[in-house]
Amino acid sequence: MNTTNSILNTAKNTLLSESESIKKLISYLNNDFADSVETILHCKGRVVVTGIGKSALIGAKIVATFNSTGTPSLFMHASEAVHGDLGLLQSDDCIICISNSGNSPEIKVLTPLLKRYGNKVIAITANENSFLGKNADFVLLSKVDREADPNNLAPMNSTTAQLVLGDALAACLIEMRKFGPDDFAKYHPGGALGKKLLLLVKDILNNQNKPEVSPKSSIKDVIVEISEKRLGVTAVIDDNKSIIGIITDGDLRRMLQTNSDLTNITAKDIMSANPKSIESDQHVSKALSILEDNAITQLLVTENNNYKGVIHLHDILKEGIL
Repeated sequence: MNTTNSILNTAKNTLLSESESIKKLISYLNNDFADSVETILHCKGRVVVTGIGKSALIGAKIVATFNSTGTPSLFMHASEAVHGDLGLLQSDDCIICISNSGNSPEIKVLTPLLKRYGNKVIAITANENSFLGKNADFVLLSKVDREADPNNLAPMNSTTAQLVLGDALAACLIEMRKFGPDDFAKYHPGGALGKKLLLLVKDILNNQNKPEVSPKSSIKDVIVEISEKRLGVTAVIDDNKSIIGIITDGDLRRMLQTNSDLTNITAKDIMSANPKSIESDQHVSKALSILEDNAITQLLVTENNNYKGVIHLHDILKEGIL
């Protein structure tokens, strides 16, 4: 077997091993899981997640997921907890303690201290009969048959199991809190994701560059308007300032190909009626969806049904929204 095939086979076996371990977790779900979700949901304090080694790294990720989806959380390293970080813990907090064995020296020292003030402890462990498992209020079993590591030593399947249990908790809490896209946006204001969730059409609309002609405008006026505003399109506006149509540079090309006498042709003769539009207070992501669904590159913008301008696909792409 050549090197490439060997590498790909190892990668495939790793993914298969981990996916099979995750699938088996379904059979371990029980009332303790449901009670854990209820405990976190009704927790008046924060969710304090703790662990050591690789479990600590997984715990930090779970905290990040909780915080970004409406469950206030913090991470407390198990070894640091017994050297002063227990001061982070408040009486209204609930605790998730992650340990594959549930019997490490640090966990044995820490677990009684976590329960000292009556805080509810949720264990994520592969051993329900471990010290942690027996002393926790609820046990989420993260048992795996083996690690994906060929030597069955490096934590792989076991840490993946811990991670997906944390994700499962977060998903349940999202649903029970009715945590929607607008809520998500509040916690993700930065970067492309933040723009996708928060940026409104009016935020990127150039109100000064608003191509428009009347239904009676000549073809020359239409061409000049489209050329000067450089958006490849113009709206056709009636006397009441309402949109009655749209003319694109493509409409002009098709008209020129089929008409030799342009003397009496007006904007109304070549416009497309009922053009696609969007209100200025809608999200840019919705504008992008309309453009993609209709295979167009420009969208007319309105505000209280009054014409405000044109948003172009390039305007959206420049904001990094895909």
